[in-house]
Amino acid sequence: MNLTQLQNEQAAWAERNFGTVTVDSQLLGVMEEVGELAHAVLKSEQGIRGSRELHNAEAADATGDIVIYLAGVASTLGIDMEQAVTDTWASVSQRDWRKHPETGRADGSEG
Repeated sequence: MNLTQLQNEQAAWAERNFGTVTVDSQLLGVMEEVGELAHAVLKSEQGIRGSRELHNAEAADATGDIVIYLAGVASTLGIDMEQAVTDTWASVSQRDWRKHPETGRADGSEG
């Protein structure tokens, strides 16, 4: 599945299940899932409340949920998620923080 397909399917699913959704509700969902991801990573590092396998499964679930909620955020804002990720990765992947620790870029620009 690509991001465009995910975004289209998520938008249709959200409409069918919840009616109109707001960017606020989608963003709050992202934030909730980031908290669940942080919890899984923390407990795994602490070695408590379950096995590493359990925490990794919880982290994987939270990661998937984050992407799904982000698809909803993008849809609500009219953003083509696949294009946004492609464009942003094209920029980010050019950065070299070891060679250029101030900005990540040879020309010193930020962005």
